[in-house]
Amino acid sequence: MERMTLNTPVIALRGLTVFPDLTMSFDVEREISIYALDNAMDADRMIFLVTQRDIATALPEEKDLFNMGTLCRILQIIKTSETSVRVVVEGQQRARILRLWQTKPFLQAQIELVDEDFPGKHTNRVEALIRQTYAIFGAYKDLVGNLSDDFVSTVLDCRDPGQLADFVAQNINLRHGDRQRVLEELHPVKRLKLFNEILAHEVDVISLEVEMEQKVRARVARVQKDMILREQVKVLQHELGDDGDEELQEYAEKIDNAKLSDEVRKKLCKELDRLGKQPFGSAEASVIRNYLDTCLDMPWNKYTRDRADVAKARAILDRDHFGLEKVKERILEFIAVHQINPEAKGKILCLVGPPGVGKTSIAISVAKAMNRKLSRLSLGGVRDEADIRGHRKTYIGAMPGRIIDALIRAGSMNPLLVLDEIDKLANDSRGDPASALLEVLDAEQNGSFRDHFMELPVDLSRIMFITTANTTDTIPRPLLDRMELIELSSYTDEEKLEIAKRHLLPKQLKEHGLKKTQLKLSDNAIRRTISDYTRESGVRVLERQLGKLCRKTAMALVENNVKSVTITDKNLPDYLGTVRYTPGVHTTRDEIGVVNGLAWTEVGGEILEVEVNVMDGTGKLELTGNLGTVMQESAKAALSCLRSRTDSLRLEKEFYKTKDIHIHFPEAATPKDGPSAGIAITTAMLSALTGRLVRREVAMTGEVTLRGRVLPIGGLKEKTMAALRNGMKTVIIPKENEKDLQDIDPVVRKALHFIPVETVDAVFAAALVPETQADAVDHLSTFTADTSYTEVRHGNQL
Repeated sequence: MERMTLNTPVIALRGLTVFPDLTMSFDVEREISIYALDNAMDADRMIFLVTQRDIATALPEEKDLFNMGTLCRILQIIKTSETSVRVVVEGQQRARILRLWQTKPFLQAQIELVDEDFPGKHTNRVEALIRQTYAIFGAYKDLVGNLSDDFVSTVLDCRDPGQLADFVAQNINLRHGDRQRVLEELHPVKRLKLFNEILAHEVDVISLEVEMEQKVRARVARVQKDMILREQVKVLQHELGDDGDEELQEYAEKIDNAKLSDEVRKKLCKELDRLGKQPFGSAEASVIRNYLDTCLDMPWNKYTRDRADVAKARAILDRDHFGLEKVKERILEFIAVHQINPEAKGKILCLVGPPGVGKTSIAISVAKAMNRKLSRLSLGGVRDEADIRGHRKTYIGAMPGRIIDALIRAGSMNPLLVLDEIDKLANDSRGDPASALLEVLDAEQNGSFRDHFMELPVDLSRIMFITTANTTDTIPRPLLDRMELIELSSYTDEEKLEIAKRHLLPKQLKEHGLKKTQLKLSDNAIRRTISDYTRESGVRVLERQLGKLCRKTAMALVENNVKSVTITDKNLPDYLGTVRYTPGVHTTRDEIGVVNGLAWTEVGGEILEVEVNVMDGTGKLELTGNLGTVMQESAKAALSCLRSRTDSLRLEKEFYKTKDIHIHFPEAATPKDGPSAGIAITTAMLSALTGRLVRREVAMTGEVTLRGRVLPIGGLKEKTMAALRNGMKTVIIPKENEKDLQDIDPVVRKALHFIPVETVDAVFAAALVPETQADAVDHLSTFTADTSYTEVRHGNQL
């Protein structure tokens, strides 16, 4: 039998399904749907209603619609606003879309009318299915409870299985997918059976919802009831002046469950008894509660298990930090001792070094390596003793000291406590916090430390203390005596290079969202960044400069649409700007009266040039260059040393009366002090007095005495690095500093020739050009003793 086809306007429904022989009203807002209504009203009022697969689709196409829908007759259209209308339709017959041939200005499709299958005879099986529907529907009605009587009566009066399924499916809350399944089933009996399954599932879901809601309501009611009763009890207690026993019982249970010593338990129980005797709302009760809470927050007898594997600890330290071998070795020694003797007391280390060399970060890595809890205390600017020992609990706002607070935060009695910036402690009329630390950092006394707030013995002997400082000059001697000092010197350029490659650059790439392939930074570029754009002992400024390179790279990737940026030492100024630091002033040729000294500064080593001019005069000694007292005394000692050796050095015996000697250190705006320039001053004076040239590639450091002995100095590692950086080939050092060469960077040790000396005679032999060689030098390249250094320097610049 040939089925009838029609061309008719289409409205796509969102979440609705219309069934044949049933009436439905709905609102229409979409412009394409309103146009479809207008077209249908102009024709025969017939319109095809079909459900969308996804209700979020604004402009549906054929693939967005279900295939089966209902051909309806428009009964009424009511305008509800300027942009929407309400439509009342009556379903006529099921139909399916053959082709949606128009989508604008409204949907229009060729549809095929579909007849229902013949239901067959009304057998007992069909009757049983209908009764099953009535039973499930009854259960649904009891759970929902908001169905009208007319609707229920209509359902119970319906005897046709297909119409019963359609009617109930359209008028109860179902998912549009379930309604569509009912609509697409053409056999009435099978349709009712399918609907029974859907309705039974819906009844199960609603039953669970009702059960959950009842549980929530019961719980809320119980909570509200408890709250009301508690408030009533509080009011009664307030009227009677009684706090009740519940709070006291809670504190008593905490005291019983805590692993406390007899002294601590006795003290807390005594305070608990006092709390029970306090009237309601008294200030003393609040003080006691605060005291009990603080004491019970302490991790009494809670200890973490230390890592006993030296190899794993070494791997963690090497992963997080490059260099710092002395610190790592000391920590590993402690771990090894603890592996043999787990009951060993904690150690107190003091890491001393310039800013930015990793003192705080290595302490944090030590906590990881030892598997200990970490707590950090910044002591910079602390000037009140109560910050360390706490306040008496009788004061308003009293609290425990920082040591107890650190233990509470760590949650362990054997954490690693980092006392940062211990050299910056202050003191005033409120006490001296450095003196309060004497007990804390004394391994023989801190086993029973008493905080003023708690007034209970606390064992600090299992804690490992690591303090950090930039200098030991401001640390009181008794406090310094309690700590094991580990000095962290400045990083060499090669160490900075490795730190930048292993740690700083990957960190900055990650922070700026860059991949390794997007920024290619050569080793020479990093070296130039270190030498020309930073002047520091540590690596903080270097990290900021690498961050600047990453930002410039990100800008280039975005603006220039390139895939990667390559930075070398040649194009580095294009990214970091003009060079900020230039190498120190030093001579570049053999000269008379000019010596390359070596100096230690907070940002590393530097070349410290010494210039001496000798002129006819009355024996004056002029010192310029912003020199400190110690350096001025070194110059006077050098002059006395030469006067005592006039015969062996072939000097005029009365030179100190007939010659004026002017000693100058360039860069006069920078203060200079210390005795290590002694041999440099002595050599420069001898060169100027005798006219002998000083080797340009020789640098020296050492203190000189009146007898001509050369005494040891400090900062040899930084000084030798400065010598290498400035092109020196030979470094003269005191004999007693020869043992320190093993601590120097291997690259520096290999590149430089070191001459250990005990007397100034050995210095003169190594630093001064032999007289025979000096006589052979062309007169154009030699300078007399009274030649102005300023003229030489300006000539070199030209």
